[in-house]
Amino acid sequence: MLSLIRHTERHRTDRIGWLRASVLGANDGIVSTASLVVGVAAANASHGNILVTGVAGLVAGAMSMAAGEYVSVHSQADTEQADLSRERAELEKDPAAERRELTAIYVGRGLTPELAEQVAEQLMAHDAIGAHARDELGVSEALSARPVQAALASAASFAVGAALPLAVTVLAPEQSLIVWVSATSLAFLAGLGVVAARVGGAGVLVGAWRVTFWGALAMAITAGVGALFGAAI
Repeated sequence: MLSLIRHTERHRTDRIGWLRASVLGANDGIVSTASLVVGVAAANASHGNILVTGVAGLVAGAMSMAAGEYVSVHSQADTEQADLSRERAELEKDPAAERRELTAIYVGRGLTPELAEQVAEQLMAHDAIGAHARDELGVSEALSARPVQAALASAASFAVGAALPLAVTVLAPEQSLIVWVSATSLAFLAGLGVVAARVGGAGVLVGAWRVTFWGALAMAITAGVGALFGAAI
């Protein structure tokens, strides 16, 4: 009797849902809050007004990220469910045609027609909708849309990211506030890029560079706008 021992592996695709939302949220939290602080500081606002602006940006940004992620990911989930419902109806109406469709997919992937037909028949006998969801629609458990998870991950990570430049704003000397917030925020962004790259399996230097570059650009533009309006007031 053949003994089957399952070899368990952990793949990074299992992390796609929460990793994407968390990295996006933290990155946006750091960049938007640091840019707000730098822009308002460049307009010669008082330290108290700068702090109020930063806190307001944190709260508004976290809520906006949660709502945006929930709506967008829920739209993806609705599309997946609609496709699965259509597939269930087709399986009930003409299972033979659906088996031929699955067989053709496996033939296209390199199996012989005879083996592909056997695989399709056995998989459909075990879990027909699961086989079609995975191999025809590209919907799997690891990659399926999870709106609530994405919303919570985005809101929490945004708040954590925004709290970093906000904490620097509280502690930094008012005279050199822009320098302190800009420098530390770039360091935070580089660290975030490194962590995200390591968790996702990408290149560390590339991950750090791309988030740092765009963060620096956002802060520079916002500081320029703040200085322009500050001089005009």
